[in-house]
Amino acid sequence: MPPLRRLLTAMVTPFNEKGEVDYEQAKKLARALIKSGSDGVVVCGTTGESPTVTMEEQTRLFAEVRQAVGKQGDVVAGAGSNNTAESLHLTSAAERAGMDGVLLVVPYYNKPTQEGMYQHFKAIAASTRLPCILYNVPARTVVNLAPETVIRLSEIDNIVGIKEASGSMDQVSAIIHGARDGFLVWSGNDMDTLPILAAGGYGVISVASHLVGRQMRNMIDKYVGGDLAEAATIHRKLTPLFKTLFIVSNPIPVKYALNHVGFKVGKLRLPLTDPDEKSAAQIRDVLKQYQIDLPLS
Repeated sequence: MPPLRRLLTAMVTPFNEKGEVDYEQAKKLARALIKSGSDGVVVCGTTGESPTVTMEEQTRLFAEVRQAVGKQGDVVAGAGSNNTAESLHLTSAAERAGMDGVLLVVPYYNKPTQEGMYQHFKAIAASTRLPCILYNVPARTVVNLAPETVIRLSEIDNIVGIKEASGSMDQVSAIIHGARDGFLVWSGNDMDTLPILAAGGYGVISVASHLVGRQMRNMIDKYVGGDLAEAATIHRKLTPLFKTLFIVSNPIPVKYALNHVGFKVGKLRLPLTDPDEKSAAQIRDVLKQYQIDLPLS
């Protein structure tokens, strides 16, 4: 059994009317996501508005969501930062909270070299017994974690995989071909999930699974079970939703969608704002095309 499973939801962080983290609603959402097809959740990743969640709020979210999910699913902590010392602190908090792993984003803004990124991730992995997932998202971090660096990092035992959101199948293929046996590649873009599976990847850390978790689960299961035609049919059906959830910066669309379908997660924290009416109308229109898997009662 791999250390972490195939379908993980990059969970939004609910806020109350005062703009405070709504821990009870976060626990409710995590349990609902597990019930609707996800193998687990990532807490305080990009979709969880990690740039505006304080370290105190993050560490409490780790513990609260871990307790709420129990043994029903994996709980992964977003512990990455552009500050290695801060990442070490968050990783330690994740381990104390009993998390199943940590997600470590490429350091953003300060533009480290490939060697700097290697040393950053190596230091974090050395500090913990938890499985570590690298997270490459150059559209947000500016720098790209090169396949050669990923392959080098894959030789570290507890660096178990990567969330690949570069959008480059050449890069994904190079990683899968060159990394050590057992190194896992999760798609970081819902649209890329099926192509990455076809290249030998493992799963997805998803946004769309907030809404269509069972359908995402079915697509993955069909592919793994050898029913490629049905997996492709599901992928094509979900494509309009995948695109719409990124018409403006994530998590703006998915938070709006969750509130619209009746699972209240509150507003965004500045500098993120609600979608404009044109974007909101697009989100409402596409939601009409889908059965929502998330329990809403």
